[in-house]
Amino acid sequence: MSLRLGEPAHPSTSPAPAAPGTVIGDPAFAVEVLGVHKSFGALHVLDGVDLRVRRGEVTVILGPSGSGKSTLLRAINHLEKVDKGLILVDSEPIGYRRKGTRLHELSEREILHQRAKVGFVFQNFNLFPHLTVLENVIEAPRSAQRRRRDDVVAQARSLLAAVGVADKADAYPRQLSGGQQQRVAIARALALNPAVILFDEPTSALDPELVGEVLEAIRALAGQGRTLIIVTHEIGFAREVADSVVFMDAGVIVEHGTPSQVLDHPRHERTRAFLSKVL
Repeated sequence: MSLRLGEPAHPSTSPAPAAPGTVIGDPAFAVEVLGVHKSFGALHVLDGVDLRVRRGEVTVILGPSGSGKSTLLRAINHLEKVDKGLILVDSEPIGYRRKGTRLHELSEREILHQRAKVGFVFQNFNLFPHLTVLENVIEAPRSAQRRRRDDVVAQARSLLAAVGVADKADAYPRQLSGGQQQRVAIARALALNPAVILFDEPTSALDPELVGEVLEAIRALAGQGRTLIIVTHEIGFAREVADSVVFMDAGVIVEHGTPSQVLDHPRHERTRAFLSKVL
């Protein structure tokens, strides 16, 4: 299937044109979310979301449960197909191939290859239980990127060392603590050399005493100038590492600014009400 920018693919689906003056595929941005809508039945989860994330920027997304945060991350990774709008990663439309003014929908195989640009760290680790730690980390580079095993193994061992679990390379996920599993998941995301890494509440499934070790691993990535988008309720962490903070509610971005602007001087009542409950 092919279509022009702004032309409906079917009555409920179309990539939306950007606002006048917007450059689509601006190389300054790692991620561009343009007019994105997503519904599940009658529930409108994303309602015209616009968000642009600069390369090397750490963006933290806050909001109450059900506000659309996780769905937005899944849409950026094309785990959820949007109903309307357009998402670009590394200046390329997710789920489509651009030829001139037309977009051609990708096959499932092509989408899997494209998805390698977007690392994803889930709440519940999502490690393969039947694979060792090392095998978990090398699986995607081998299958999605067809890289040489020797090269991938060397990279994986280096990444496991960087997140502090080098000695667990031959262990299975069930033999690790939650914090160790999440650090393996971070190494797995890094193994694809992605343009952006998405974190969906990476500490929510952890015991309190394990939260710090995972936040420290993410903090190190932020210090390396990587592009990160993090959904979290860890307000102190957001204040420390974020270049920008987004507050979402009811499927829309209510507020977007620096940590000081959003966390210390929020302009909207919905933001103030949320922060009063979590601070």
